[in-house]
Amino acid sequence: MITWLMNIDMNALLQNVVGVLTNVGLKVVGAIIMWYMGRLIINMTVGIVDKACQSRKIDPTIIGYLHTALATTLRIALAIAILSFFGVETTSFAAIIAAAGVAIGMAWSGLLSNFAAGVFLVILRPFKVGDFVTVGGVTGTVRAIGIFGTTIDTPDNVSTTVGNGKIMGDTIQNFTANPIRRVDLTAQLSESTDPIAAMKLLKEAMARIPNVSSTTPPECDILTFNESGPVLAVRPYTHTNNYWQVYFDGNKMIHEVFSGAGYSRPNKPVVVVNK
Repeated sequence: MITWLMNIDMNALLQNVVGVLTNVGLKVVGAIIMWYMGRLIINMTVGIVDKACQSRKIDPTIIGYLHTALATTLRIALAIAILSFFGVETTSFAAIIAAAGVAIGMAWSGLLSNFAAGVFLVILRPFKVGDFVTVGGVTGTVRAIGIFGTTIDTPDNVSTTVGNGKIMGDTIQNFTANPIRRVDLTAQLSESTDPIAAMKLLKEAMARIPNVSSTTPPECDILTFNESGPVLAVRPYTHTNNYWQVYFDGNKMIHEVFSGAGYSRPNKPVVVVNK
């Protein structure tokens, strides 16, 4: 009798185990199929979005942002759907994800602001790679516009990375945006020198400096006066790439013109010290 009862219990137990294993196995198989099909759908969706953006000639950096954000969002949704299929309460799980997102967002607020600023830099395009700019207090040539920061090579050849958030929150100067740029020089005259004659000589000499713009004539006029005499503003125009060449050649030109014309050196101001 006892043996018979034990046989009945063992049979029932085996049936229960088989039923549970079958149920779990089916759910595992179903979850694998859901994951496989979900990945296919996600890849197809992201691919369609990428092709649509490329056909509209959207900037590759923006396409990369959209690709990552869309793929991540869809994968999280797929994971929640699979957990729900297993009977896991997804409401609390979603709340945990939201709370974690808030905590991560607060901890990484600086990085997130740089990320958002990087998106606007790509969309608004105040400058591009290769432009000579002043951004975030740094002046130089843009080498790369990254997700979180922009890399700039300064004139003394130092690679400097500036956070995109700082760039968007500050003044942006793009010296390459316009075709020509003014070079500001000054020339000191003595009181005995005729400024009108000196300005004529300087204008003629500026036109002969290599890479000086011919479309915008050089400018030369009296800027101010000091104890030594008139101070002339000498202003040729050139492309940004030739700025420093024109700047240094312009200073040499001023010296050569004044030396050739025999202009006397300005008197050094006398400093009176009260005793």
